[in-house]
Amino acid sequence: MKGALDGIKVLDLSRILAGPYCAQMLADLGAQVTKVEAPWGDDTRGWGPPFLKDGTAAYHLSCNRGKEILFHNLKEDKEAIQELISQSDVVIENFRPGQLERLIGPISKDVILCSITGFGQDGPRAQEPGYDLALQAMSGIMSITGEEGAGPVKVGVAWIDIITGLYAGNAILAALFKRERNGKHSHIDISLWDCAIASLANQGQNQITSGQDPGLLGSGHPNLVPYQAFQSSDGWVVIAVGSDSQFEKLSTILGFKNDWPSNEQRVNSRKEVVETVQSKILDLTKNQVCELLEGIPTSPINKVSEALADAQSIARGVVGEWNGHSVLASPLRFISERE
Repeated sequence: MKGALDGIKVLDLSRILAGPYCAQMLADLGAQVTKVEAPWGDDTRGWGPPFLKDGTAAYHLSCNRGKEILFHNLKEDKEAIQELISQSDVVIENFRPGQLERLIGPISKDVILCSITGFGQDGPRAQEPGYDLALQAMSGIMSITGEEGAGPVKVGVAWIDIITGLYAGNAILAALFKRERNGKHSHIDISLWDCAIASLANQGQNQITSGQDPGLLGSGHPNLVPYQAFQSSDGWVVIAVGSDSQFEKLSTILGFKNDWPSNEQRVNSRKEVVETVQSKILDLTKNQVCELLEGIPTSPINKVSEALADAQSIARGVVGEWNGHSVLASPLRFISERE
């Protein structure tokens, strides 16, 4: 829905990823987004290789396409920034609480202000900086990501930054709707910490309910078995059994006795179930496993290049073009009016 936010002006005063990713999503929906960077540029311009031909890192392009970019020193160009704010419907910033006001003065109450911070506008950690890796460690996600006995690892992308950007985008859309209804402008206080904790989802709820900390399961699932990666003769595949009937079908196809007809039994006998399934597919190729288990969620573990080249990716156009650059396309591109 390219024109959903036509006429909405967004000022992006944020840096790195969470804020810029949020603003990019609003641009995908048709908003006019102006991003202000320091004269030396956003830090992500140097986060490479790889670099574009103009020397900007690919990282920067991943969260800043679709924007008009201006360069200002906030300490020296206060009037210019205040003028941009006065022309905007939404302002996105990710300075520590109170820092933006200290730099440029009071911010107009006639804009929707989205403040993205590491830990929120209050609390004992409010003034601490927020970095995705540190938050992954602190929030608990690293304690459940990795192989048992091999130590914790971070998620392969800046997971908390991305999730925070998406939460912020949702909040801004809700604030725009609220303004449409009653003319009131919102201040959105959103933090990497809150978003990370909320996004622990079932793992967080498991801890609250059981009182036990979940541990490292590699690619495994804490509440479903078998639901993980298995090694075939030429690589890795995932088998994601989501119901008892799927497991019964799996046991029939692979030719083993179903001694664990319920998911609870399989979770309690995780080691035995996993070893049984693994023994049945180790001599098969990835393609053989996927063909054999048709009807049961099964997939090869692709490299990024393989995912981008998949027939479904080609059909849906997951790689687009912006300003002469190939870029990942917005997943919001297929919203259309019903006729």
